[in-house]
Amino acid sequence: MSDAGTYVYAVARSAVECPEGVAPVRTIAGAGLVAYVSTVPLAEFGEEPLRRSLEDLDWLAVTARAHHRVVDVVATATPTAPVRLVTVYADDDQVRDLLERRRDDFLEVLSHVTGRREWGVKAYVGPGAASPATEEGDGGAGDDVGKPGTAYLLRRRASLRGREQARRQIMGRADHIHATLSSLAAASCRHRAQDPQLSGRDEVMLLNGAYLVDEGRDEEFAATAGSLGGDGVEVHLTGPWAPYSFTVLETS
Repeated sequence: MSDAGTYVYAVARSAVECPEGVAPVRTIAGAGLVAYVSTVPLAEFGEEPLRRSLEDLDWLAVTARAHHRVVDVVATATPTAPVRLVTVYADDDQVRDLLERRRDDFLEVLSHVTGRREWGVKAYVGPGAASPATEEGDGGAGDDVGKPGTAYLLRRRASLRGREQARRQIMGRADHIHATLSSLAAASCRHRAQDPQLSGRDEVMLLNGAYLVDEGRDEEFAATAGSLGGDGVEVHLTGPWAPYSFTVLETS
């Protein structure tokens, strides 16, 4: 039984030179496609070791950077279908079989992303924006002098109404930003908002969107994204990236 496996980064139609990934990168050709791969030790990338390694954030960060480095270089040169992080096959023959079995699926994905790039858009709002304070006398408490319990309940009800209204307004703003940007994109998707510990920001993330944009519309898209901020909402544009969000293809 071999002590090495084949790590897959991406699939494309043609071969280009690549930097080192998790190990030296080479290509496997088949069915008119090219898979970018590395030979990796199963002592580190086998099923059981991977379970442990994926819980090691330092290991995961280093591996992710190496994976994305290869994908980004390939995607800059040719239409590319990135493969999920840490996808490992038993040997090269399994990868060739994958290219044969999923040829039409890969070609469809590659056709979809040709001439297009992914842009990321995140929208943030201050943490207090969805929880406006209410004034002491709000809710008609003046009619209940001598009834502190009733006055408190009225203020509490008014506060909750105000918070719910603010929440609806904020979510409506996020929907508007996403709809506007989606109208300029060939495809779009909304990812789950990141926790502040992951985003590195204290503000609430309203939108975590990805947009597949024709290369000829990059400037228009960026300008539109920049115009959608204001009134306490900050819009942050990143990219262009390899089309990770639009090439999800199970490779089993």
